[in-house]
Amino acid sequence: MKSLKMLVIVGMLFGGIISVTAQRKVVKIYPKHGVVVTKINKPKLIVHKGAKYHFAEGVWYRTRGRKYVVCAAPLGIAIRTLPRGNKVVKVNGRKLYKYKGIWYQKKGRGYIVVNV
Repeated sequence: MKSLKMLVIVGMLFGGIISVTAQRKVVKIYPKHGVVVTKINKPKLIVHKGAKYHFAEGVWYRTRGRKYVVCAAPLGIAIRTLPRGNKVVKVNGRKLYKYKGIWYQKKGRGYIVVNV
């Protein structure tokens, strides 16, 4: 009888752990424009219309001294590869890609930021 109780308790604990981990959901949201960070992970420097932008993990930044400020994605800026987790969406017959609220369109070998 003791082993049966112990088995039920272990099963309940194990089931509780599985349900907690199964309910964990990661939501990726674009940070608010103007947020200042001191370090970003592997940024790519992209020059667009004479302005320097840094692109890391789907977020666009401008530099301010030694810090980075989150900014809106500049329309028409080109990137080689899309961030992981992008969604393919058809809008008015066009195949577009959306990531963190930013829309991209395939152009040549890369992608450009477009307004939808």
